[in-house]
Amino acid sequence: MSINIAILWHMHQPYYYDPLKNKFMLPWVRLHATKDYLDMLLILKKFPEIKVTFNLVPSLLKQIREYEQGATDIFFEHSIIRAEDLTLEQRVFILDNFFLANWETMIRPFPRYRELLEKRGKTYGDLESIAKKFTSQEIRDIQLLFNLVWIDPLHREEDSLLKDIQKKGMNFSEEEKDYVLEKHLQILRKIIPTYREMANSGQIEISLSPFYHPILPLIYDNYKARECMPWVILPENHFRAPEDAEAQIKRAIKFFEETFQFQPKGMWPSEGAVSEEVLSLIKSSGIQWVATDEDILAKSLGISLRAGEKLLHPETLYCPYNFEGLNIFFRDRILSDLIGFVYSNWDAHKATEDFMARLKEAPENSLISIILDGENAWEYYKSDGLDFLNNLYYKIQREKSIRTVTFSEYLSNYSDIKPLRKVFPGSWINANFSIWIGHEEDNLSWDYLYKVRNDLINFQRENPHIDMSEAWEAIYICEGSDWNWWYGDEHYTETKDVFDEIYRHNLMNIYIKIGKESPAFLEIPISKKMKEIKPELEPRGFIYPKIDGKITGYFEWLEAGKFSLKRLGGSMHKSEGLLSELYYGFNKKFLYVRLDPHCSLEEFKNLKFNIQIIEPQRIKIVWDPQNNTFARLYKEKDEAWIESGEIDSIAIDQIFEIEIPLEKIGIKEEEEVSFFIEVLKNNNPIDRAPAIGFIKVKIPHPEFEKLMWL
Repeated sequence: MSINIAILWHMHQPYYYDPLKNKFMLPWVRLHATKDYLDMLLILKKFPEIKVTFNLVPSLLKQIREYEQGATDIFFEHSIIRAEDLTLEQRVFILDNFFLANWETMIRPFPRYRELLEKRGKTYGDLESIAKKFTSQEIRDIQLLFNLVWIDPLHREEDSLLKDIQKKGMNFSEEEKDYVLEKHLQILRKIIPTYREMANSGQIEISLSPFYHPILPLIYDNYKARECMPWVILPENHFRAPEDAEAQIKRAIKFFEETFQFQPKGMWPSEGAVSEEVLSLIKSSGIQWVATDEDILAKSLGISLRAGEKLLHPETLYCPYNFEGLNIFFRDRILSDLIGFVYSNWDAHKATEDFMARLKEAPENSLISIILDGENAWEYYKSDGLDFLNNLYYKIQREKSIRTVTFSEYLSNYSDIKPLRKVFPGSWINANFSIWIGHEEDNLSWDYLYKVRNDLINFQRENPHIDMSEAWEAIYICEGSDWNWWYGDEHYTETKDVFDEIYRHNLMNIYIKIGKESPAFLEIPISKKMKEIKPELEPRGFIYPKIDGKITGYFEWLEAGKFSLKRLGGSMHKSEGLLSELYYGFNKKFLYVRLDPHCSLEEFKNLKFNIQIIEPQRIKIVWDPQNNTFARLYKEKDEAWIESGEIDSIAIDQIFEIEIPLEKIGIKEEEEVSFFIEVLKNNNPIDRAPAIGFIKVKIPHPEFEKLMWL
């Protein structure tokens, strides 16, 4: 007689590709590939009696395959450039982004890396000024160390050249940096074949999630949230797409079979989110088992499973159930969360001893499901969790009263499965959907998705002969759970603005696919992180510039407000370097905007400009200097852009200048106007001023100048 342990490591990343920028905007697939996905298998191989389930999300596997085929990300592109050849803007990007690692466990152990972080500052202001203080050698060391620390210690220890580079510690060469980057690609290429090999050996089972990791119950019907959250404020529009939920499941299974050459048997529904309706869909797809959280079981049975941490009914939790032909496992939340959130601060030996003692408290013949994130936790552990996992697997393998099983293996040897009459809808967090719906930002993203999807359906109905598969792919991407994970106040990431932009760009891409202009609302960021951006210089007086595209005199823009666009770094900072400065100002009748190029004049003159006024009313001013001597002015009405005039006082030569009559945009004195500017090439946005957020200008009282002199 023994205790059965079923461990599932969930491996997931959202789809980071930005279709309007044609690149991966965040590096986390590549960096977790080098730090987690392969070494988790290599550690397990040392313990042949330990069996584990890995849940691999197709959106992650798809990106790994695309890296295998030559795709890169914006961080890789900034890594591979010779340090001496980097522009100032690229150096700013590196200083802003190449310390995105756990400072305690990944930066502190490398003295040179820690020294360079301290030189940049753990909190910082004007990165452009800071960047000028770094030598090319220091920047190259940052490039290399950022990519080195994201390689798991297991890989670093087994590669003699990586060991030498790590021992050297500083003053790296370009050749050493290139070797580290090539090592990233070598590791990436081994991941899928190694999972396939170990699955065929029987030591691991591979399960999957719906393709782009959607919250299936909310895709099926987002008003379902009210069943587990009676207090919830729901989105304005009722999103209901059972066919999309089914497509996310079926497409995931098809992709899985193409990748591994066998059929999956199990599924971790994204975020453990279940409802009776989606369980029926999963069952009809041929999946034999799913797993979710213990609180779903408690609410389905109408009982309390715990008093604090103490498990009141272990025999109730530690077994599978069957709901209308589909087997369901319920994870032990405490044991799973101890690994995910607690043991990282403990000595590895002490942590595994505590864990084993807890396992032994279970009744004989129990099936304990331990399910958690298989990648993000390890960066909080010493040595990326290597010591902990080695200790854990060793002690489980040595303990005769405990055996590990995969979920399918357990089902094949166990026939006495309890029936479950109903399933309470919810996720692994609080047995509800509050992370993904109910907050103002969450609800807005649902409404964006609802409106865009309806437009696609209407277009397809009118044009049944046109292949819309790429547009539907973008819809499925936008149904992923990760966008709303970062919307709202529950979670924080330094790159929230990037998530917001990728989400909206995928929605915009749908209109590109159907040959229509994007609706105005997609220009408005959902994330409240994108607020008013303060200038380095506020307007100090009225200005009266001559609109000729030239810098005709020192005093022309002297009293204007000014943004240095190069200093606005952050995760959105781009490598194109098109714009240098933005000036803005006003007098009693006009608002003025000026853009200075950071690129060649020839390239600058071939761009298209889109001034977006978002408050107090939605207006855009679009100018294509190649085709028009005037700009077109549009106003939003019923979520569509209606052309309502022209602005002919506009010019581009050495600089871009425009004079906007306040009367034409409906702005009166002492009112505020909020705006940003997009720069487009081939109708795709390639730069923005400011990089995030918007500029807010208060049109002053006519006595403004006199008051400024008091």
